[in-house]
Amino acid sequence: MIFDVNHPDVRRAIDFALAEDVGSGDITTNACVDANLQAEAHFIAKQDIIVAGSELLAILFESPHILKPSGSRVRAGEEIASVRAGARTLLTRERVSLNFLQRLSGVATLAAKFVEAVEGTGVRILDTRKTTPGLRILEKMAAAAGGIVNHRIGLFDAVLIKNNHIRLAGGVRAAIERARAIAKPIEIEVRTRAEIEAALEGGAQRLLLDNMTPLEAAHEIAFIDHRAETEISGGITLDNLRAYAEARPDFISSGAITHSAAAVDINCGIYPL
Repeated sequence: MIFDVNHPDVRRAIDFALAEDVGSGDITTNACVDANLQAEAHFIAKQDIIVAGSELLAILFESPHILKPSGSRVRAGEEIASVRAGARTLLTRERVSLNFLQRLSGVATLAAKFVEAVEGTGVRILDTRKTTPGLRILEKMAAAAGGIVNHRIGLFDAVLIKNNHIRLAGGVRAAIERARAIAKPIEIEVRTRAEIEAALEGGAQRLLLDNMTPLEAAHEIAFIDHRAETEISGGITLDNLRAYAEARPDFISSGAITHSAAAVDINCGIYPL
């Protein structure tokens, strides 16, 4: 997965982060470091990670040397990238650079663990819309760098009828009938056998089995018998993921990949030239 550094949401996120951190100027760096000093920064992984977001350094600095592109497996002690620039520039943008690299690599690293947990089952892992406000595109890119399949980006690009839609529309069949006007594949959340039967009769292309146990999900997937794609969601963790995968759905989605990923440990050492 290569980060699209020209995506407007990516540029907007970085511009906002710089404005937030630098404000009217880096008073400590400007006071302590000579304006003409040149330096070199080295970004080093301090733990085993899947790197994500290294391409963003090309927005923050001129001509970085990226050794590990997004999606690379990096061992503790390995260098991700280096940058030669004015010392003041490196110091002023160090924290913003690390915030993005550490957060996004954390998402990619967790995503890769989810993918590894279902290896051999044929199940594909999906992310969700449970992302940090303003950082969705970046976190979706990071999740893909870890090997998962991006689900819908927002409310605008796919139909997903959830339980509140069903309640307000007047039932499963009514919700599906109304959604047909969009002329897109229909996915619908189902929690009971009756809802599953109604969704199949209504022609839904994918059924989202929500908050079932692995055994319950296995029974319903056997009942569905490939009449629609199946996705499992709700309460998915690394501890129970394999049990759900063995129910043999087509997809398993988890918000934890983005909302619960811990930032990884990456160091930036800056040295004078």
